[in-house]
Amino acid sequence: MEARVQAFTLVDGGQPAERTAQALAEFVAAAEHTLEIAIYDVRLPDPLAQTVRDALEGAAQRGVAVRLAYNKDCPGGQTVPPPPRTEPDLLESLAFPTEGIPGVPDLMHHKYVIRDRASVWTGSTNWTADSWTREENVVVTVDSAGLAERYLEDFETLWTTRDVAKTGKVDQSPVDGIRAWFCPGRGGKLAHRIAKAIGTAQRRIRIASPVISSGPILGTLAQVASDGKVDLAGVVDLTQVQEVLRQWHDNGNAPWKDPLLRASLTRAPFSGKHSTPYRPGSVHDYMHAKVTVVDDVVFVGSFNLSHSGELNAENVLELSDHTLADQLAAYIDDIRAKYPAVTL
Repeated sequence: MEARVQAFTLVDGGQPAERTAQALAEFVAAAEHTLEIAIYDVRLPDPLAQTVRDALEGAAQRGVAVRLAYNKDCPGGQTVPPPPRTEPDLLESLAFPTEGIPGVPDLMHHKYVIRDRASVWTGSTNWTADSWTREENVVVTVDSAGLAERYLEDFETLWTTRDVAKTGKVDQSPVDGIRAWFCPGRGGKLAHRIAKAIGTAQRRIRIASPVISSGPILGTLAQVASDGKVDLAGVVDLTQVQEVLRQWHDNGNAPWKDPLLRASLTRAPFSGKHSTPYRPGSVHDYMHAKVTVVDDVVFVGSFNLSHSGELNAENVLELSDHTLADQLAAYIDDIRAKYPAVTL
């Protein structure tokens, strides 16, 4: 059985926030039995908050068992960009169980919803107005009971242990034509899986990732970019890349990565978004999409191609789908065209 997969994309300034709020509300409103939600960042003003709140509380009122886990107690200044401050008072006022998952030392970075143990909403977008209007993001929905079961296994571990480090040890073998990868349990294997795909590409590679700092991926990407034999291109958040380079310089623990990153981003046509540097109260306009397309294989989810991503609670779908691959490769090319070439 092949799963039914759909995706929609967001660009900076390209759509009203109400579009995503309504899509999320409609996904939730279709629930009949259960909803499990793991979401990194929730900061919605009205009327967006009301749209989402009404959908969630409406589900609970008609007897749907709703549970929501969110990231809390974040460490300051250890990630790029610094972690958000989700609104726990808002979440804990909801009329169903919620659980704050300590984001120390690694983040609960998921953005997924499991509906009726049969469908999954996932991708890179948080539940914030900026995420839905000022950032590049991808949302994927999948109808597959088998895949939903994998997500539920991850969620139950998260919910019961409240410990990011204990999560993600989920079977990554294909179900309904899709592999679901969860970090940190499979973080190292996922990085090597993406690196192997990049290294064996035959036709094209398209990458959208705010930063790229995973050792296996960087090494392979630098080699492919230097060889110049494959149609390789991508887009990053240049502000965040420059912050990562400064961190490497200051702490001295990853000097070997610096030339690999520079080779990867300058020997192939990568574009970089000059996003607004993080500060309290600033707009969050990051290049936030997290997609790798290799030939007709797609890796899409919440995972930056970063070493910290291997350690966070993350999820990625891997599937071979010509139509989806073309859609997301074209999306990445559209983003690239908006921003200047990377210079470091």
